[in-house]
Amino acid sequence: MIPLLSFCIWLYLFFAHGRFWLSSPELPPIQPSETPDVDIIVPARDEAETIGPVIASLLAQQYAGKFQVILVDDDSSDGTAEIARAAAASRGDSLRVICGARKPPGWSGKLWAVSEGVACAEAAVLLLADADIVHDPRHLATLVARLNSPRVDMVSEMVRLNCSSPAEKWLVPAFVYFFQMLYPFARVNDPNSTVAAAAGGTVLIRREALERIGGIESIKGALIDDVTLAKAVKQGGSIYLGHSGLAVSVRRYPRALDLWHMITRTAFTQLRYSVPLLALTLIGLALVWWVPLAAALFGTGWQRAGGLAAFTLAASSFVPTLRRYRQTPLRSLALPLIALFYMAATLGSTYNYWRGSGARWKNRDYGGPR
Repeated sequence: MIPLLSFCIWLYLFFAHGRFWLSSPELPPIQPSETPDVDIIVPARDEAETIGPVIASLLAQQYAGKFQVILVDDDSSDGTAEIARAAAASRGDSLRVICGARKPPGWSGKLWAVSEGVACAEAAVLLLADADIVHDPRHLATLVARLNSPRVDMVSEMVRLNCSSPAEKWLVPAFVYFFQMLYPFARVNDPNSTVAAAAGGTVLIRREALERIGGIESIKGALIDDVTLAKAVKQGGSIYLGHSGLAVSVRRYPRALDLWHMITRTAFTQLRYSVPLLALTLIGLALVWWVPLAAALFGTGWQRAGGLAAFTLAASSFVPTLRRYRQTPLRSLALPLIALFYMAATLGSTYNYWRGSGARWKNRDYGGPR
């Protein structure tokens, strides 16, 4: 019965779960018919390794409207602001740099920096951009075009993540794939669906929508700030989430351990610190990934047939994401092992939380249970 249950789950996932596995949509480069002023806010803490090319790419945007880049230096100790200024000066462009005040209690570091940037911004449209993402010159114009037609309150994109090291080649496409499974983009973009999500590296939002939800302060403690923001905005408006062919993250994860730390930072937060939800998640992952493989290898008769069918659907569903990251489709056969890594990291996130360390990022510890 269990292999049959797994097969039924995969029939639903493949054919009725928002077609998440298609790894779409993706916006083509386009110029907007309307060009509102845009303020680009970049929160940065110790981003010396990436900030130069990021700022240069943002200042090089081919956008017919007025825009400015506001860098919020969040108490960096590695010369982030100086490198950003040098990148702007080398182009003959001006860059507004704000030295962030000390983070108040109850705020996540990134959101506090974003809120300071928003307070200094004047434009009707804001682009919240991470300090590790390099943008094609056509990117801002394309985002604004999608914001206006058809009209939505927020546009977000899953930018292309770095996928060069062996660890990244095995684990990064799966990260994107699992995100799509958790938040099917088609359902996010459907105003009649309650599913809401965003990818925090690139978020274009109308100021009026941000003010409607109470500003950044309304989500000030969120560690998964992009999804939290999307949920708040979608309660009163429409949002768009897609993949980007015009922006790429230059943050590197050369070792599997680096990706482990990235996942453990917020995995248990995603489960709302719930042990029952953690247990259900692990059981569900076992049904989805391991039961089909076990039935295919060790079952007989209809159990083996069901296991093979479920495993075929699972492996096939991973192929479009692998192609997006220019990886061989044969890697889809290793998806159960890759899923095991993510399951273990989720348990690691739980362990970190209950031992009191909780989420940690950029030398800030957000603590465990109180």
